[in-house]
Amino acid sequence: MLESEAWGAILEDAHRYPSPHNSQPIKIRLRSSTQAALYYDLDRGLPAESYGIPFGYVCAGVFLESLRVCAQVRGYEVREDLQHREMDFGAQDRLHLLGEVTLVPRAPDANDRADYEAFLARQTSRRPYDNTLVAPAAVADAEDTARRHGQVFRSSSDPALVRALVHINQATLFDDLRNDAVHREILTWLRFSRAEAKERGDGLSAETMLMPGPVLRFAMRNRGLWDAPVIGALIRRTYLNTMRGVRQLGWLEGPFDGPADYVEAGRTFMQVWLGFTRRNIYLHPFGTVITNPRSHAEFVKAAGVTESDGRMAWMLFRFGHSARPPVAHRRAASAMILPSGQELHP
Repeated sequence: MLESEAWGAILEDAHRYPSPHNSQPIKIRLRSSTQAALYYDLDRGLPAESYGIPFGYVCAGVFLESLRVCAQVRGYEVREDLQHREMDFGAQDRLHLLGEVTLVPRAPDANDRADYEAFLARQTSRRPYDNTLVAPAAVADAEDTARRHGQVFRSSSDPALVRALVHINQATLFDDLRNDAVHREILTWLRFSRAEAKERGDGLSAETMLMPGPVLRFAMRNRGLWDAPVIGALIRRTYLNTMRGVRQLGWLEGPFDGPADYVEAGRTFMQVWLGFTRRNIYLHPFGTVITNPRSHAEFVKAAGVTESDGRMAWMLFRFGHSARPPVAHRRAASAMILPSGQELHP
């Protein structure tokens, strides 16, 4: 493949990277056939979340790992020159420069192909799981991956702890909806029909959340009813029904104290995710348990996590086997490419 053709093919795949609320905030400005500038679109961020900025950088790390996988299978190494400047959701310039990347030719190998196939197959599964434990080797691989990045992967199949953390996750949704800013933010990213999800190409669709669109719309626009005895209990049961069969939860602990840490955390998480996918294991992040201060404290206490010296448990997820989940719609790859011309400067 000619270098001038490389970016189009690489980004056509890399735009499938996962992002919080399926917001797809990463933007690219192509500067040459081998170089590009990388930006975070602040208008597609999550400023209402207490960890909105850190997870903006985590998302950048996830994208960079996705870019690496999609480039290497086509014969290119991605060299990074990142600028770990603090992100500001109130900035006048709505494109936050993350740095530059350069394609350098290299020969692909069998492992590159396996990672690429896993990347294309990767999905978030919010479906009920099948109540089986994953192979111990999959957990060991995740532990090794985390260790290579200075992180620690821990997991538990203890029924009491799994049940407690699943209920913390469910309660977090109710708690977050009492926050007006978070509630408004979530509403902007919900897609209540398959047609809307396909047309918009982003956000959280009712289909992928396994809820009828009209029910989700009513529930989210009438949050006061969530505390009502009958309707609130029904909504809780509907949500918990999607959590059937969960036998294992995993979480990542490690340095999480600035932009460089956040980016590396995202890179680590994506590698763990691809490792699971290579073994036909799905996962579903419980992101709001981390970003909600009350829930985070409950999770840390229940799991016996020690957080100090800039280290924290920054990712929690369920993992296991399930039926194939619905496909999340995405914007076209072209939507992430910025027009050439005037350059932006920090």
